[in-house]
Amino acid sequence: MAESDVRIVDFFYEIGLLKRYKRTGWVIAGVPDPESIADHSHRTAVIASAIAALEGADPQRAAFLAFFHDSQETRTTDIPHLGKRYLKAASNTEVTGDQTAALPGPLADVVGSAVAGYEARDSAESVCARDADKLECLLQAVEYREQGNRHTQAWIDTSLASLKTASAKWLAEEALRRGPLEWMHRAREEKPEL
Repeated sequence: MAESDVRIVDFFYEIGLLKRYKRTGWVIAGVPDPESIADHSHRTAVIASAIAALEGADPQRAAFLAFFHDSQETRTTDIPHLGKRYLKAASNTEVTGDQTAALPGPLADVVGSAVAGYEARDSAESVCARDADKLECLLQAVEYREQGNRHTQAWIDTSLASLKTASAKWLAEEALRRGPLEWMHRAREEKPEL
């Protein structure tokens, strides 16, 4: 077995850090137990597939781009937007290149192309994935607001203003009209046919 093959397991352990790293914006907002970067990336990928389907783009590609969009944060952590004003960080594609340098070529290419595709912003799928990132942040802000945090409106406002696709804008407006648990109440009242 080649050294690069063994490094795949190292990559898995590194990616596992995303389950432990908290999203720092929510820490700043005073959320007592904020979501992890992995939590955020999971729902972002689901949302990206939905937006892409509604927009006529490739849902699988959009979800894949979204799935890896914050993978560099194993090395950089989740730097809040205010912090980015003061830091000169490497690009996400550069960090991903370092993360995947020891991996077998095909795996490095898959991860690298996902990050490059997301960062390029030149395909319908990357636009959908970026909108999913913002829409997921908006949904999370609404959920934290519903749990009593009064400091999430800025995340709602900036996320809403960043959306590009008609589908994401419509979904965001609908999310702001509905409560996060409205689906559950409706599901309890609906009687499934047997």
